[in-house]
Amino acid sequence: MSNPHDAGTAPDGAGAPDDLSELEFEGALDSLENVVDRLEAGELSLEEALATYERGVALSRRCEALLSRAERRIDELVTSAEGSELRPFDAEEEEDETA
Repeated sequence: MSNPHDAGTAPDGAGAPDDLSELEFEGALDSLENVVDRLEAGELSLEEALATYERGVALSRRCEALLSRAERRIDELVTSAEGSELRPFDAEEEEDETA
């Protein structure tokens, strides 16, 4: 088992990077599922459980942000299919708006 205090990994043991902005949706969801499994097992100390729960909240927020971004992209495509002008999705512009 890897040391949760290794630089660059999260305390959930999934090996996910500490910087959640680097995680794609699937990676964030896998890490979130790992967090849930660890919490449900009930074998963590109080401090470990709190740190793991905090990580889960952050992962949940990352998944929500990525899903929201995908939904906006779909809305743009649907709007363009209805006759409006198609404009490319700018991920950097999107990050600026959500920050």
